[in-house]
Amino acid sequence: MTGAASRFDPLLLDDLALREHIRARLATVPRDAAIEDWRIGGASSERRAALRRFFPPDPVHAAVLVPLVERPAGLTVLLTQRAGHLKNHAGQISFPGGRVEPGDRDVEHAALRESEEEIGLDRRFVSIIGLLPDHLIVSGFRITPVVGFVAPGFELALDPTEVDEAFEVPLASIFDPRNHVKRIRRFEDLEIELTDLPCEGRNIWGATAGMLLTFYRLLRGEDA
Repeated sequence: MTGAASRFDPLLLDDLALREHIRARLATVPRDAAIEDWRIGGASSERRAALRRFFPPDPVHAAVLVPLVERPAGLTVLLTQRAGHLKNHAGQISFPGGRVEPGDRDVEHAALRESEEEIGLDRRFVSIIGLLPDHLIVSGFRITPVVGFVAPGFELALDPTEVDEAFEVPLASIFDPRNHVKRIRRFEDLEIELTDLPCEGRNIWGATAGMLLTFYRLLRGEDA
């Protein structure tokens, strides 16, 4: 198939089939991929190679949880708004997560631990189903997105030093191309096309939008 209009649309699947498709596509993502495969926004592989000079050679490894909540009306994505006083990414919409610490067994453990600490999401409600490709961000982090299904019935307890708010957005809204707004960002002599995701009265942008779009492209069978 060629052309954006003819590519597979994961939202044409019913809820059960979509969940199985998500599992199958995540199973194709290699663990600990080479730096050449780390993502930077929505840049192509050639543009990523040119952009890497703007990033530190040894970025801090971090992990975030991409929580897909299993609601009766369909999957939602649980997101947070970071506290306004934080040094990095204050007030931005993000996934719960943070640095991979020496005591963490792996990135999955780090993502679950950070989610419990930041928003009180009990890991007993989370079923890890796979990883998205690592993402580089300008603040000097290499982030591994850990995807998990979250069973309803959980209660959150936000850490006010980290998070101002937690909320859910339907996955269908995030994947709707009408909510994909292109913008251009300049890195010195280079330009990169990024995509914002205005959904449910909020604007998801930056690294969080990049990870969600990587997820979207992966499910569509495109170069994630």
